[in-house]
Amino acid sequence: MADRRIQVFYTVAKQLSFTKAAEQLFMTQPAVTFQVKQLEEHFNARLFERSHGKISLTPAGELVLDYAERILNLTAEMEARVSELTGQVSGPLLIGASTTIAEYILPRMLGEFKQMHPETQARLTVANSETIENKVAEHTLDLGLIESPSHHPNLVTRACCEDELVMICSPRNELAQLKTASPKQLAGHPYITRESGSGTREVIDEYFSSNGLPADEINLSMELGSREAIKGAVEAGLGFAIVSSTTVAKEVKLGELTAVTLNPPLRRQLTLVYPQEKFRSKLLQAFLDYMSSCTLLNEITNNKK
Repeated sequence: MADRRIQVFYTVAKQLSFTKAAEQLFMTQPAVTFQVKQLEEHFNARLFERSHGKISLTPAGELVLDYAERILNLTAEMEARVSELTGQVSGPLLIGASTTIAEYILPRMLGEFKQMHPETQARLTVANSETIENKVAEHTLDLGLIESPSHHPNLVTRACCEDELVMICSPRNELAQLKTASPKQLAGHPYITRESGSGTREVIDEYFSSNGLPADEINLSMELGSREAIKGAVEAGLGFAIVSSTTVAKEVKLGELTAVTLNPPLRRQLTLVYPQEKFRSKLLQAFLDYMSSCTLLNEITNNKK
């Protein structure tokens, strides 16, 4: 309903990149550039400064961005309220999730929610926790499920369930003989971890720090951007890692990895985040209500069959 030029401008302004905006909007870059140029001609004002391959908002662009955000939010609210007159819960639900949640927890939950509300279409974005938070705060996602506490004051944060993390290593590693593993026992051994910005990385760093293992005593061997890469490196005997027990149940059962409980135990709250706005669509509210009453969530995180 909103002017397409405003939608395109808003996306470029948030990404500060014509290329990224084109990818997000499923448009060609020339088409995105044309829409922005049309809006600049309409206002007779330059909205972006272009220099050395980078763009930034002009004062006029900052003003237009403020109004564009309000226009797009009101348009979305209007469309949602009109559609709700039918009494149906329907339409697209834009969900973001960090990797562990997206791959091991959400698929079954979304399937169950779809059975309850057949007219809905879930669209899932997978990224690390920090990226998901930012997208929810920018209103490009309706809600997010992340692996660490939220840092955004404008987001509502709700704990979903508890997830236990364990130390994993190759069965050939000497650490595999431990019944439990304390941070001090892990000091000095090659350690493989996720990249900065990962919710799992943040939780583990805090755990080490609060249990007497400072960063300079950690033998950081590798930083890898995916859980599968970490499991592969650990299986190859390159070090130990700390991961959600949910994600390694199969490899442990097959004898490819050994999982050892941490001492003290490391449990984290998986967190649901969504904007604070007073208006909440019927679809979003239905999903939040579903999450509140979902028994499947705890079954999955507790590794129940």
